[in-house]
Amino acid sequence: MSPRDAILGFATAFVVALVVTPLTARVARAVGAVDKGSDRGLAKGGTPLLGGLAMLVAILVGAALFLDSTSRTHDRVSGILYGAVVIAVVGALDDRFDLPAAVKFLGQFAAAFLPVHAGVEVTNITLPFVGAQDFGSMGEPLTIVGLVLVMNVVNFSDGIDGLAAGVCAIAAGVFAIIAFDLERRHAGILAALTAGAALGFLVHNFHPASVFMGDCGSNLLGLMLGCIAVEGAVKTQAVLALVFPLLVLAVPFLDTTFVVLKRMKYGRPVWQADANHLHHRLSRIGFSQRRAVLYLYGWTLLLGAFAVALRFVPYSDDHGNLNTGWSVVMGLMGLMVAAASVYLVVVLEILKVKRLVWMRGGSQADESAVDAEVQEALATGEFPAVKRG
Repeated sequence: MSPRDAILGFATAFVVALVVTPLTARVARAVGAVDKGSDRGLAKGGTPLLGGLAMLVAILVGAALFLDSTSRTHDRVSGILYGAVVIAVVGALDDRFDLPAAVKFLGQFAAAFLPVHAGVEVTNITLPFVGAQDFGSMGEPLTIVGLVLVMNVVNFSDGIDGLAAGVCAIAAGVFAIIAFDLERRHAGILAALTAGAALGFLVHNFHPASVFMGDCGSNLLGLMLGCIAVEGAVKTQAVLALVFPLLVLAVPFLDTTFVVLKRMKYGRPVWQADANHLHHRLSRIGFSQRRAVLYLYGWTLLLGAFAVALRFVPYSDDHGNLNTGWSVVMGLMGLMVAAASVYLVVVLEILKVKRLVWMRGGSQADESAVDAEVQEALATGEFPAVKRG
């Protein structure tokens, strides 16, 4: 397997997803798997679900044509693909019948168990400045929990047209580059297939979406990205192995962390959906769906580029000795990524809110009253909307 196989696999998965997605939309309408919309969501309702089935078909077709696993990787690759089928079926049933939370969790754990039992397991990691850490017998259960976590992180972030598909496509593309560089070619191919499937689906899912991926799609992408991260980076002896996935998936992880902490703060069940995700907050301060999703794409691209740079820029000789020039370059890149993060999280969510309150109150607005209203908005997550004329 070579980068050429990855490129061809990416293209094949893209075309298959592009062609099959409208067919799955028809199936969704026929069986009643249609999004009903809600007060918290940005979609109007009536959009067919099950787009994840098209991505599953694209990944399986691409794997059959371009994923030539060896005797050493065959079981692990098979476990990943079997798990993908299981989680897509569970998600499809949830999209149609709205399964209880406990049943969905059981389905996620069952899907995660298949690849982990086949060997997709983190037994040890090498941390910067700490060294190797061995998990021993805890490796398997920890990996299963980690995969379930990634599935739910992607699922939580799927709340606006094109967001989950685009972010996951970017993440999978970055993982493909890193995996090939670390000589994990099977993981690189799987990542390329996932990226192609997500982008092919995105053609139909970008705003205004004609089809949603549903839980079958978000859980599928979460499982694939989790397995790819384990196989392509975390299981290696690379010092930054754990850093790559955390950087690449930082946007959905930060979004989910923020939302879960907010729900815990107000005593709500963590699995109960609300309108406090980053895309909801961006919408409430006047961003269109397209603008909001493009900003989040840009943030993901910056984080992904930084992860790739950490792997390829020769800022260290891997023995603790830093190259001054390249270290400065990496420091500047890190500052740029941090500045972009601050801009999105602080300027767009706090300072712009303050400006909107001033605009609404006019020139007579009292500064202390404005500050109080901003603090209330930050505490409750309820930001004033901008009405365009």
